[in-house]
Amino acid sequence: MQKLSTRHLLGIKDLTPADIELIMATAREFKEVINRPIKKVPSLRDVTIANVFFENSTRTRLSFELAEKRLSADTLNFSASGSSVKKGETLLDTVNNILAMKVDMIVMRHASPGAPHFLAKHIKANIVNAGDGTHEHPTQALLDSFSMREKLGADLTGKKVAIIGDILHSRVALSNILALKKQGAEVTLCGPSTLIPRYITDLGVNVSHDVKKTLAWCDVANVLRIQLERQQIKYFPSLREYSLYFGINKKMLDDLNKEIIVMHPGPINRGVELSSDAADSHHSIILDQVENGVAVRMAVLYLLAGQN
Repeated sequence: MQKLSTRHLLGIKDLTPADIELIMATAREFKEVINRPIKKVPSLRDVTIANVFFENSTRTRLSFELAEKRLSADTLNFSASGSSVKKGETLLDTVNNILAMKVDMIVMRHASPGAPHFLAKHIKANIVNAGDGTHEHPTQALLDSFSMREKLGADLTGKKVAIIGDILHSRVALSNILALKKQGAEVTLCGPSTLIPRYITDLGVNVSHDVKKTLAWCDVANVLRIQLERQQIKYFPSLREYSLYFGINKKMLDDLNKEIIVMHPGPINRGVELSSDAADSHHSIILDQVENGVAVRMAVLYLLAGQN
């Protein structure tokens, strides 16, 4: 069996192109499994996985839980809101208490960038980063790449991908940029200048502030949510004004003289970054992303468990 070059999935930055190819190939096999009448395999029957979420989540948490169940793993679910974290318990103490129950793998979401990397230095269990602050969200980028490959062909070399919206506060954006560049895609970021980090072009991406030109250029438009909960100051006058200049509707997509794919990591602010008719149009593969998320996370968990 081929192995990943790393014991943890802390970020796309740590993966080699060969690692990404292995995850994609394994996810394709698991997607066949989850579309069978019997959707379970005994691959992780003796493995215990703890989902440790210090931030709210719907899609990512449910996706990981379902992936674990499909692999026959035993699962523990931890939510910070109802835990001893509220009494002042440290991150390391919390996780060590969970590991004392003989847990093999930790899937963690945390508001602080670098929290999974800190844990990886102090504990023996495999760690999967399910999002750390505004830093990275590696499994989202992997499922996005998997979804693009399904529609565009097995290889993303030379494909043109636009990431549109709140780049500054998005962990999805950074992970996607790193994953796409490692697969040979061209990347353009589009949004208000206040929401695009100053040195992001160092990653080898282009920057645009014109949505229509960007849509005319790209094969894929990955549209990001405006993350008001992470914004301490106002980055644009109003949501209405943002929608006017950077929102995407179905007419804009239909007016293009080519077919493009529209993606969104969710949750969608309907009527802000995407109109409902665009989000629900034939251009959209948003629900495919959700389905593919289970297969990709099954692949990641399976491959990491194989490292032990």
